Amino acid sequence: MKFTLSWLREHLDFTASLDEILSALNTIGLEVESVENPADSLRGFRVAKILEAHRHPDADRLQVCVVAAGGDYEKVQVVCGAPNARTGLHVIFAPPGTYIPGSNITIKAGKIRGQESGGMLCSLRELGLGAESDGIAELPETVVLGQAYADYAKLDDPVIDISITPNRGDALSVRGIARDLAAYGIGHLKPWLVETVEGRFPSPISWNIQYETACPFIAGRLVRGVKNGPSPDWLRQRLESIGLKPISALVDITNFLTFDLGRPLHVFDAAKISGTSLSLTRAARETFRALDGRDLVLGTDDLVIVDQAGVQSLAGLIGGESTGVSDETCDVFIEAALFDPVRIALTGRRLAVHTDARQRFERGIDPALVLSGLEAATRLILSLCGGEASEVTTAGNLPDWHREAWLRFERLESLGGAQIESDEAVRILEHLGFEVKERDDARACFAVPSWRNDVAMGVTLDQAPHLDPDQARTAASSVHAIEAENDLIEEVLRIHGLDLIPPQALPQKTAIAGPAVTPAQKRLGELRRLCAMRGLVETVGFSFVSHEDALLFGGAPEGLRLLNPIASDLNQMRPTPLVNLVRAWQRNAARGFADAALFEIGPSFHADGQKLVLAGLRGGETPRRPGARAQVRTLWDAKADLMAALDALKLPAEALSITTDAPGYYHPGRSGVVRQGPKMALGCFGELHPRVTRAMGIDGTLVVFEIWLDAVPLPKVKRRQAPSLSAFQPISRDFAFIVAPGMEAQAVLKAARGAERTLITDVSLFDVYEGAPLEAGHRSLGIEVTLQPVKASLTDEEIDAVSEKIIAAVAKATGATLRR
Repeated sequence: MKFTLSWLREHLDFTASLDEILSALNTIGLEVESVENPADSLRGFRVAKILEAHRHPDADRLQVCVVAAGGDYEKVQVVCGAPNARTGLHVIFAPPGTYIPGSNITIKAGKIRGQESGGMLCSLRELGLGAESDGIAELPETVVLGQAYADYAKLDDPVIDISITPNRGDALSVRGIARDLAAYGIGHLKPWLVETVEGRFPSPISWNIQYETACPFIAGRLVRGVKNGPSPDWLRQRLESIGLKPISALVDITNFLTFDLGRPLHVFDAAKISGTSLSLTRAARETFRALDGRDLVLGTDDLVIVDQAGVQSLAGLIGGESTGVSDETCDVFIEAALFDPVRIALTGRRLAVHTDARQRFERGIDPALVLSGLEAATRLILSLCGGEASEVTTAGNLPDWHREAWLRFERLESLGGAQIESDEAVRILEHLGFEVKERDDARACFAVPSWRNDVAMGVTLDQAPHLDPDQARTAASSVHAIEAENDLIEEVLRIHGLDLIPPQALPQKTAIAGPAVTPAQKRLGELRRLCAMRGLVETVGFSFVSHEDALLFGGAPEGLRLLNPIASDLNQMRPTPLVNLVRAWQRNAARGFADAALFEIGPSFHADGQKLVLAGLRGGETPRRPGARAQVRTLWDAKADLMAALDALKLPAEALSITTDAPGYYHPGRSGVVRQGPKMALGCFGELHPRVTRAMGIDGTLVVFEIWLDAVPLPKVKRRQAPSLSAFQPISRDFAFIVAPGMEAQAVLKAARGAERTLITDVSLFDVYEGAPLEAGHRSLGIEVTLQPVKASLTDEEIDAVSEKIIAAVAKATGATLRR
């Protein structure tokens, strides 16, 4: 909301400085966004007169002028190229050192074609105040030579821009701001009364409301015989100062009252209205040409004003181009209405219509200002455009806005935390327009003014029949009145000064709320971060896929087939999120992103119920790096992703085992199932079966993994001691065992790990060999065992003893022999 200091003086009588006003605005909650003074950029420009003007001896298009500008510039020579420069003309003079905002230059004294030039004669465009022109600005003869141009043009008027909270629609007017400042103690609010204009004839145009929930009341009147044209200087300056472009007197009057009183209005060219009635109704599905030239597609919930020819205005938002006023307008019909804020907001948001009228209607306007605002507009039109007014025509009924709110004075301290005397609280509310209806030492009842529709509906004594007489007198304590009382407390604290409320320390013994995130939710977040760190991009897929895709992944029971799918190819609940990931990768590959890596955490659906699954997929090749060529993804990439996720789920690798019984959509020789114990399957990894990829139209290898999160138990909360670091250096020993066909490497690792648990901290596989001189089917498995001394360094004898235990344990568990 923008306004100028001089505009504020029209409603507020004050002597306070600009800094005091800005401080007061911030204190009462009308936060100052910016302050600009147009005169700041016009320092140095002054009013002058051309005493002599003759053609430049060496340039036909230049003139040498002798200019008088008062002070040190009684006579100064200026070379000027403007065609309208002539003797006796009063102009705007910029002496050397003046910054020209319109041209982004600073004037310097010098010579132009051999002639001295000690300044510049300026146009309004060069001052940044007007459009392009053919010459310099021409001022009237009544000006005072040497006067600062900003003072002459009355531009030394700071423009204040404040931010308005959504509940303070009354502050979207200069008068509303003045009222708040007066309540704070800055000056006195001037009375505002508008005289009723007596109608000379019945209005030939009437109203008809057919959409009462969107418009309960509307008024209007015809003014005939008007002469539209440019607005007077005072009105143009008001609008230009806040960034509005003057259009014509009729339009400017409505814009002025929108900002001055917070009362949006609209004017129709009466000659362009078809018929004798305007109706407020729901729009049909039609297109409407607005005043800004846009074609708006209306919906059936939009409120419009129509005549016999169709829609003429989008009510509360913007008028129509076909009935807009022009310089030829002779008769004008003024509209002043009360519209539903929610309907205006919804329509404006859907159609992206942002107007000053919408900004006020969607916050709620003063219902008592409908008729008085119409009278104010009529007065201004008669004053500036002439004509005579008809009687006022109305439709509907003004809603009853009268309501009361109670305030218990002790609540100012118990709830608001401020010690404010009851008389001071009453004074503040009265200055804000709240009228005292009843008062005693403990409480007071106030009539809420019409412009404060943000104050909740309270409870009056005759509205509380369920209370006994004593309770009725303290109706503010009822549930219905609490919100209204809180609003009054807020108003008193706001004007008193929120910064004056002493800070209060929180109680020392306060109950700490439990965590908002459950352990299960927390670990899902950790898994998402882990997958993202490993280069996988999260996707969110539909929980339904095509029946054919579900069959490929082994889960398409008829009980999970959709009878009414949203699309014909989404007719089956998915058996695994891998279906969605494969299709997503396929779409990316078709667009040149075959190296995509994706994951999803979501449900899978089976005949026995629903499961939560973490699924991941990698396709394409590894990135090329110096010294390393790109390589096709293998099952080991998928296993690495799966094991990293299980580690994040607090499942150590030594507690897990791997079997080869992966589901049928995995490659039978390039996949595995990770288990905890012999029966508990946690997840699987590997390549997708070639049969599946071919059926889905994929030429290449995809590696995937799944973790069935419902099968992974939440870690038990234990108080862990920080691990102590040993002072002794670890020792590693390598062993090569020859195992029979079919023997799994993890059996060898498990046996070696259990040979001496107090010293062995890690066992890993580092080599697998098949071929001569080994027997057919036999393999040599190379393992590395790490020993960590605890109490003392190990001797050679102790190391040999541990080695013998390892060899014996592996031989007993697997039948393997040490390779010599």
